[in-house]
Amino acid sequence: MPQETDRKMMEILRILADREVVLGAKTIAEELKKKGYDLGERAVRYHMRILDEKGFTERIGYAGRQITNKGLKELEKGLIYDQVDFIFSKFEDMIYQTTLNPSDGTGKVIVNTSSFKYEKNVMEILKSVFKKGIAVSPYVKFLDTIPKEGGEVKLETVCGTTIDGMLLGKGIPVIPKYGGIVNVEDYIPTRFTELISYKKTSMTPLEAFTDKNMTSVLEVIDNGNGIIPANFRLIPKSARKNAVKIFENLQKLGIIGLLKIGNEGESVLGIPVDDNMVGIAVIGGIAPLCAAKEAGFDVNIKLAENTIEFGEMQSLVKPKPILKNTGPEIHGKVKFLLSKAWNLIYQVDFDLETHSGNVISNLSYIKTDELDDALDIFEEVMNTGPQYCTSKYFKIIPGKEAGQTGIATVCSLTLDGILVKNGVSTTPQYGGILESDGKKPRFIELTAYSGSSLDPHEIYIAKGMTSVLDAIKGSGRVLASLREIPYIARPSAVDVLEEVQDAGFSVLKIGKPSELVYNAKVERYHVGIVAPGGLNPIAALKEHGMDVEPKAVETLMKVSDMEEF
Repeated sequence: MPQETDRKMMEILRILADREVVLGAKTIAEELKKKGYDLGERAVRYHMRILDEKGFTERIGYAGRQITNKGLKELEKGLIYDQVDFIFSKFEDMIYQTTLNPSDGTGKVIVNTSSFKYEKNVMEILKSVFKKGIAVSPYVKFLDTIPKEGGEVKLETVCGTTIDGMLLGKGIPVIPKYGGIVNVEDYIPTRFTELISYKKTSMTPLEAFTDKNMTSVLEVIDNGNGIIPANFRLIPKSARKNAVKIFENLQKLGIIGLLKIGNEGESVLGIPVDDNMVGIAVIGGIAPLCAAKEAGFDVNIKLAENTIEFGEMQSLVKPKPILKNTGPEIHGKVKFLLSKAWNLIYQVDFDLETHSGNVISNLSYIKTDELDDALDIFEEVMNTGPQYCTSKYFKIIPGKEAGQTGIATVCSLTLDGILVKNGVSTTPQYGGILESDGKKPRFIELTAYSGSSLDPHEIYIAKGMTSVLDAIKGSGRVLASLREIPYIARPSAVDVLEEVQDAGFSVLKIGKPSELVYNAKVERYHVGIVAPGGLNPIAALKEHGMDVEPKAVETLMKVSDMEEF
C-alpha cells in the first residue's frame, strides 16, 4: 500500500509544520490518531526514518524531529491527489476550531498570515483599507513585538472563514462554496465576476486571486469602483433571522466584512441559490494585503493559517465602511467554465483522416510591437518542446484595441471533442501544473474545472507559476490538463489518440484503470488522460517578460484558417 504509506508520511509532515516545534513519536502518534491513522510509536519511528533519509525531517537529539525546508517544499507540492482534498478539509478544521463569542468578543478566530518588509508606505495603505471597511476586521496582530522599518514582519489578520466558524458555533449549518472576486460600482457590490470552488483544488480559492492585476482594492477606495476579493457560503433559510442577529453583534465587535445576505432562494451577487437556502457574501480577509500588492509591494499571503485568541489582536484604526450592502445587482448569473466548454466540445468536428474541421481555440493578446519576438519564442517552444504544446497550429488575429495583437492556440479540450465524436465518453477534470525535473513528472497544482468560472491555466500564468522555457530544456513546470474516460473505453481511446498524435496533437499520458496519473487521482473504473495546455507557448511569453493577456476556451476555429510551425 505505497499510496497509503505516502499519505501517512505527508500527514506527519503537516503535523510538524503546523506545530513548528520538535516533536517526539508519542506526540505525533497522538496527532495522527485524531486524523484517523492508528499508528503506534514504533510505526511512527519507522516512517520518520524514511522521512529523515529523504531529507524532509531531521532528528534533534532525543527530543524528536523537526521538518526541514526541503520537507516544507514537499508538503506544498507532493501528493497532489491528497492536497486537493486537504484544502477543503483544512477549512473545515479551522471552522470547527473557531470559538469567538459574538456577544462578548472572547474566544479564537481564524487568521491569515502575511509577511512583508515593514515600511511606512505599506502601513499607510493597510490602514487606509482597514479604515474604509474593506476587510473582515481592522483587528491585527504583529508576530514581531516591535516591527522595525525595513525589517521583515509577519502580520495576522482576521480571515473571512471566522464567520463560518461563528455561525456554526451558534448552531447554524454553513456550507463554504466559493472564493472569488466581486465587482464594485459606486461603492455597491454588484456581482461576482470570477469564482473557484473550495472543493477539489490544491490552491486556496482566494489565493488564486492575489495577483496584483486581479484586484483593484485601491480604486474602490479612491472612487468606489473596482474589484475586491470575497467569498460565498450557504445557510438554511430557517437560520437567516439568527444569522442577521449574529452579524449585528459582530459589527459591534469590529467584524464588519458582510457584503450581502440574501433572502430564501435569492441570487446573491450573481450566484444562484437553491430554494430553502440563503446565500451570504463576505469580503476576503486578504483585501488590505491585496491593496499593498497592487501598489507594488512584495507581500506573501497565507490564508487560514492559524487560530488565535481575538483578545490578542488590536485594532489598527476605527473603520468607517464605505461599501453599501444594499443596492442594485447586475443581472445575470456567474458563468461557469464547464458549461461553456461542453458547448464548444460538442461543436468540435476535426476529422482524423483529412485533418480538417473545427477545434477549440484560446485567444491571447500581446503588444503588437512585440509580435516578432513572441513568434521567435513560439518557434523555440514548438520546435524544442512539441510535447508540451497541444498542437502545432496557431493564428495571428486582430487585437481588441489599438496597439494589440492576438494569438490563437489550440485548446487541449479539443481532444475531448475528438474523443466524444469518436464514441468515447470523456469528462474534463482538472487544469494543473506538471513538474518535470529529469525524474518522473508529477502534478504539483490541480484545480477542478467544475465549480470554476475561469480556466485554472489563466491563474497559473497570471501568478507566474510556470517555467516552460526551462521545461523544454529538461527541467521545469508546464501547464497540463487531466480528463477521465470509462476504463472499458480505453482500447478505443488509445486507437483514437494515436491518430490524434499523427495529426499533430500532443498527448502526454494515457493511464491504466484506476491508476494515479502523474500523481493525480482518477476515480475508480476510470482512466486518466493527460494533455499539455494549449497556453504553454503563451506562458513562455510571460516568462520572457512580455505583458500577456491569456484567455482559454474562447471559441471555435477552423484548422484550415490556422498556420503551423
